[in-house]
Amino acid sequence: MRFIRRYLIPRLIQYVLVTSLGITVVFFIPRLLPVDPVERMVDIIQARGATIDPAATEETVRILREMYGLEEGLLKQYVSFWQRLFTGDFGPSIFAFPTPATELIGRALPWTVGLLSVTLVLSWIIGNITGGLVGYFGRSRILKIFDGIVMFVRPLPYYIAAMLIIIFFVYLLGVFPVGGGYAIGGRIAFTWSFVWDVLKHAFLPALSLMLLYVATNHQTMRLLVQSVKDEDYVRYAKIGGVKEGTIFTRYVMRTAILPQITALTMSFGYIFGGALITEMVFSYPGIGSLLYLAIVNSDYNLIMGITTISIVAIATGILIIDLLYPLVDPRIRLK
Repeated sequence: MRFIRRYLIPRLIQYVLVTSLGITVVFFIPRLLPVDPVERMVDIIQARGATIDPAATEETVRILREMYGLEEGLLKQYVSFWQRLFTGDFGPSIFAFPTPATELIGRALPWTVGLLSVTLVLSWIIGNITGGLVGYFGRSRILKIFDGIVMFVRPLPYYIAAMLIIIFFVYLLGVFPVGGGYAIGGRIAFTWSFVWDVLKHAFLPALSLMLLYVATNHQTMRLLVQSVKDEDYVRYAKIGGVKEGTIFTRYVMRTAILPQITALTMSFGYIFGGALITEMVFSYPGIGSLLYLAIVNSDYNLIMGITTISIVAIATGILIIDLLYPLVDPRIRLK
């Protein structure tokens, strides 16, 4: 009961408050922008050469605003938004009308989740292992060379690194496609040829992300290990004759890994917001590219759909790690 009263209930309350506040902010911010999405849609139609009678234009604007619920006051729109939210209905997309926003998100989300989940896990494992080794066994020449490479890669702007990868693997070697999720004209099917095609198209985006994530995890873990290895209990273990490998794995790494677990869980939440720069550079059909199109076209429904899913995912990830932390860190259980 003490755990539930002092630890579980406060975090559940915090989860509900953070999620509700975040979704509320997402609802109001697009509506406070000076751009009217309906009028923008009519302007785009007219810019393409279509001539619309002024009276017909006004009637079209009125019908569209009524259809999207923009004729109602903010309070009614807000209440209606929450009612639709619990059913997973974000309404139709404005720039891809009449396709529902949920359907567009459903098409793009698997690409982003598949790409980022794999790269995050592999980068987290590789970066923490190499960072821990460098932080504890820093005198090794091989580890020093690897650490120097990481220090060179880490400050590079991501778009520069991505462009260098494209130039080397696409234009010089010609072994990977330049962009997209699969070959142009290909049909989505659960066949080996299609899976292989998807993996080839995902390799370069994954490689570019892994360079950044491995370097970040490596440097963070190296600093954590360097701090932990100077603790008194580590020195006492060395004096007591405990094997170096045991000290490294069971004492140093086990303590230093705790903040990294939190960072990994939060990173999983950010997956649902997409990797905008990556998807733009490699023309990858993920949620980040979809969010960019939604913002450019002032698509309220699509913006709210993507950001709401992202907020819920991030808040849920933080809640899960808070609930799992007592299993990993015994100090929390003793409080």
